Amino acid sequence: MGKAIEQVANSRGHEIVLKIDLDNGYDMTTENLLKSDVAIEFTGPASAAANLLKCAEAGIPVVCGSTGWLEQYSNIKHAFEENGSAFIYASNFSIGVNIFFELNKKLATLMAPHGYSVEMRELHHTQKKDAPSGTAITLAEQIMVEIPSLKTWVNRPAEKQGELPIISERMDPAPGTHTVKYYSDVDDIEIIHTAHNRMGFAGGAVLAAEFIQHKKGIFSMNDVLGL
Repeated sequence: MGKAIEQVANSRGHEIVLKIDLDNGYDMTTENLLKSDVAIEFTGPASAAANLLKCAEAGIPVVCGSTGWLEQYSNIKHAFEENGSAFIYASNFSIGVNIFFELNKKLATLMAPHGYSVEMRELHHTQKKDAPSGTAITLAEQIMVEIPSLKTWVNRPAEKQGELPIISERMDPAPGTHTVKYYSDVDDIEIIHTAHNRMGFAGGAVLAAEFIQHKKGIFSMNDVLGL
């Protein structure tokens, strides 16, 4: 993702002034951060929260696509608000996926009165660190808002009423496929989003970075895309 984001950013005329990876965390100083207008954080559950706090304390707006750290979201949100900076978190920055989110909410609303069962599947590459994906969790939470009989999602086939199953598969190469399926004795309805590569995610992240520059507050991809 880092390489894809750099490629897109350069193609849109931006300059990369600092790159942090496993080997140079010591370079993530306030002095170095202040050379940037926006930071894009795509690391992982173990490092995301600490990285976000450093950026917040430096007053640098951040676009964050790391998942698996959301139990700390309220603290991170407070840090950006307290330091007068800006923050966007999304489980998926792809423009197509964010449109898919809107379709998912609408379909759940339409299906709620009709007694269909629902299941989800997500397929990713074997280097994906979390399961289910953050995107799948977002889709599940949207469905549960519209179908109150579904009380919780589970990362396995459903075993009792009120469970929304998410089946996770890992296979190479697979940038990401998400399927939401409603089924009954008479028919099935499915919506599917399939990523062909990482460029859609990278492009959306750079678009979000362009949007958040010079702003203050907490935003979402709905703000970026005007949804």
